[in-house]
Amino acid sequence: MINRRMGLGLALALALVVPAFAQAPASDRFITVSSTTSTTDSGLFTHLLPLFKAKTGIDVRVVSQGTGQALDTGRRGDADVVFVHARAQELKFVEEGFGVERKPVMYNDFVLIGPKTDPAGIKGGKDIVSALKAVQARGALFISRGDKSGTHSAELNLWKAAEINIDAVKGPWYREIGQGMGAALNMASAQNGYVLSDRATWLHFRNRGDLEVVVEGDRRLFNQYGVILVNPAKHPHVKKADGQVFIDWLVSPEGQKAISDYKINGASLFFPNATQPGA
Repeated sequence: MINRRMGLGLALALALVVPAFAQAPASDRFITVSSTTSTTDSGLFTHLLPLFKAKTGIDVRVVSQGTGQALDTGRRGDADVVFVHARAQELKFVEEGFGVERKPVMYNDFVLIGPKTDPAGIKGGKDIVSALKAVQARGALFISRGDKSGTHSAELNLWKAAEINIDAVKGPWYREIGQGMGAALNMASAQNGYVLSDRATWLHFRNRGDLEVVVEGDRRLFNQYGVILVNPAKHPHVKKADGQVFIDWLVSPEGQKAISDYKINGASLFFPNATQPGA
């Protein structure tokens, strides 16, 4: 009798539990994308990813880092796709066998942000090299991300273009914070400093204080983005098929239109150019 009751109890428990498991999804379909902070801080992914999921059923989990860190994440196999903005580093990533192929996606530009008081006297200029020379000569506060991001790499290249050895001349006026674009803009706002920013993050940034764009329009401020599938030959667990679906969507007419459609107060933040040779 006892055994019969135990058997009935077990059967009842199983009857309650099994349907619960049967109704649960077998697995969530997702990929991991390691990407520069600007695609997150600008709000672009908030706009794009729901459209992509509605189209494909694939969820995208973003690891938001500076470009150098994002590529390192791909090198370790901790992402399926990298979406960044430092062309030379991207090409090296592919040449070393960590990525399958680099595809251009979109571009925008960098802008030099500074306080309205403009202690370096550079407001309204279009020559970024002359502007940086003035910032250094006058010891005006400059906030550097210092995080090996695409923006940080661009900043260092601009100091070189200005023939300034920043490691040799930096002092209290030059502050490296080792953080992302939002943090750098917040510090510049709090301390009335200059900072190099991608335009998209600046347009999305709200805590501007007395900051404004002081230099823009120099061709050396061009900012190209590329996307790469992490090489499954290096990391067999990479979700090759779904990662490629994401890449193909980004560079498709539909994905490119979605990028073009993202605006703030009527201003475009990114400009699609997947079909541009050599981009």
